[in-house]
Amino acid sequence: MAKHGAFTFILHSHLPYVLSHGRWPHGMDWLSEAATECYIPILRMLEELVAAGIRPKLTLGLTPVLCEQLSDPVFVEEFTDYLEMKIETAQLNVAQFAQRGDEHLSSLAQMWVKFYRDVARDFVERWNQDLITAFKKLQDAGHIEVITCAATHGYLPLLSRDTAVNAQIRQGVASYRRHFGKDPVGIWLPECAYRPAYNWANPIEPNAPVVPRKGLEEFLAHYGLRFFVIDSHLLSGGKAIGVYLARFEGLQRIWDQYQESRPSGKIERTDHSAYTLHWVSSKQPEAQPVAALPRDPRTGLQVWSGEWGYPGDGNYLDFHKKHFPGGHRYWRVTSPKADLGEKLEYYPETIEDRIHENAMHFAGLVRQIIHEEKGNSPTIFAPFDTELFGHWWFEGPLWLREVLKEIDRAPEVDLMTGADYVRSIEEAKVVQLPEGSWGEGGFHYIWLNDATRWTWPYVYDAEEKMETAVVNLGENRDSSIQRLLRQLGRELLLLESSDWQFLISTLSAADYAEKRILGHAHDFEFLHDILQRVAHGDEVGDDAWMRVEEIEKRDVLFPDINPLWWHPRELKF
Repeated sequence: MAKHGAFTFILHSHLPYVLSHGRWPHGMDWLSEAATECYIPILRMLEELVAAGIRPKLTLGLTPVLCEQLSDPVFVEEFTDYLEMKIETAQLNVAQFAQRGDEHLSSLAQMWVKFYRDVARDFVERWNQDLITAFKKLQDAGHIEVITCAATHGYLPLLSRDTAVNAQIRQGVASYRRHFGKDPVGIWLPECAYRPAYNWANPIEPNAPVVPRKGLEEFLAHYGLRFFVIDSHLLSGGKAIGVYLARFEGLQRIWDQYQESRPSGKIERTDHSAYTLHWVSSKQPEAQPVAALPRDPRTGLQVWSGEWGYPGDGNYLDFHKKHFPGGHRYWRVTSPKADLGEKLEYYPETIEDRIHENAMHFAGLVRQIIHEEKGNSPTIFAPFDTELFGHWWFEGPLWLREVLKEIDRAPEVDLMTGADYVRSIEEAKVVQLPEGSWGEGGFHYIWLNDATRWTWPYVYDAEEKMETAVVNLGENRDSSIQRLLRQLGRELLLLESSDWQFLISTLSAADYAEKRILGHAHDFEFLHDILQRVAHGDEVGDDAWMRVEEIEKRDVLFPDINPLWWHPRELKF
């Protein structure tokens, strides 16, 4: 039977740089938790599908800053300690529950002992403590496609200079090449946030002059990137779905403010289908266009929705209610609106049927959409945060496995990676997209609002100083100057991480995010001051150089960073 359409799963894996920046409740434990609950279960699931003769054709985004962390020896050491702690506390729970005669909870605690022991065993024996190489092998064999991102997940539309955008993307490409031995074809723009070319004004300065800015697709085309992911509202108009409101209570306040200040008035456009590829160019037809893969809202809501999406099924493991010590979970969702005191105990034996039913429903929806759109040879693009699968939704990786198996056997649907699809298209419309993201409201409000406005002057001041320093000193061959410029670039990239504004807006780790912003801004200023003193031939004492070394040892990511990426002449394309 001829294929009527195609389906593309796209997962975006990202965490900010937390190595040597705290452990619990905010810091290294985030990375260890994500590796345990998301990255390893998904890696295991992919290898199981391959062993069963199925090519999952998953498009997997691994951000450069995440790859740097997962490949760092510090992570390996910390991760091993984390797993030992989780096993020990689960064993303690086993004894506690057994002592009070609760056999069911004791058996659930034993489930956690096995879960973490299996992760520890596979990490060492199956993947040799190297998750990035394991994903690389799957890509090299043609089973998945790995795509890149901006270096530290900087929120590109709000960065104040094109040199800053250039460095974020170029470092992302360079890091990918170092980890995966080839050039990336696709990129996940942080928060699916896009900005076309136009005369831009600094959003935090009321009387700021407007300056011409390149469209983000121009940077992508220049570095050989062929596609990126967008929310469908940028293509077809209408209301953005938003992907975070149900998960973070703090966003409700931001959302209410947004609705008051920016009422929705977009008109739905029907000429641009969300089930086909479109080339994007801000400067038609002069510029080389780049493909935009739009998120399908119908399949997306089945997973994202906290109220009636699959993760809200009452039988699945609840994310929020945890037992201490250890933070292990023993309760089920029960109801999406149930408070913690109403949560009922979890029964793993009920899960297999729920996963099967939800997977069959999702695969059926995919076939239904393709049947409805088959005259246009549609492709359904289904992008999600990887952390949804396993972390927020513990059973998510098992659901992914069943969905991929079912779609693989569907005669009318072709599983494809993003790159496969782009290469298969010979002709497509070239369109101009508006500015926006996949955040609530479809714009930048989660990252620029009354709670986060104070953060951006730090970013913009550092971006200006970095560009000026590179223009003046970037080609100076003095080793101390080059050393300082490289670390200055690292601190700027870390300062630009969109995570800090997100954590403030969601109220999930606001204190930690504020500390990180102020810390990187302060270290940038210190390094910039030392740079100026060295450049002017002033004496720099041993204490100052010792502090430089401390910053270097703490923030060791991106060994291939090049300060000249911040030079304005890099923008001549």
